[in-house]
Amino acid sequence: MTHNAPEFRHPDEMEWEMGRFRNVTKFLFHPTPERPTVPNVGFLRYEPGAGFPLHKHDFAQVWYIIEGEFQMGQRKYGPGTLVYMEDPHFEDEMRTETGGTVLFVQYPGPTTGGRPIYEGRMNLEQAPRPEDLDLEH
Repeated sequence: MTHNAPEFRHPDEMEWEMGRFRNVTKFLFHPTPERPTVPNVGFLRYEPGAGFPLHKHDFAQVWYIIEGEFQMGQRKYGPGTLVYMEDPHFEDEMRTETGGTVLFVQYPGPTTGGRPIYEGRMNLEQAPRPEDLDLEH
């Protein structure tokens, strides 16, 4: 066999997990030691008033806003908005007054080779203190 078969997962088969920015996540796919190039793919849910500070990544990613309104930089974006973040990239401060859900895909950066990080970021017992966050990766 020269090609891999598709893999199917449904978010209803998973529980929400704590993310590093006090959001909750469902990562349907993510890198493992056995499969390090699998992208992070899943959902981010933010409660009203949540957000994150300016930070940077070496990997690339795409967001699709499913519900809610998100203030990124000086503009607000709502459902149906697709966001492409080339590698390397920064993410401006984000806030949401409404709360909302985003479908995301994070994948190894074609330019940098930087890989998305799963362990210790998205499957947490509790959110880290803001001063303990690594905002450079």
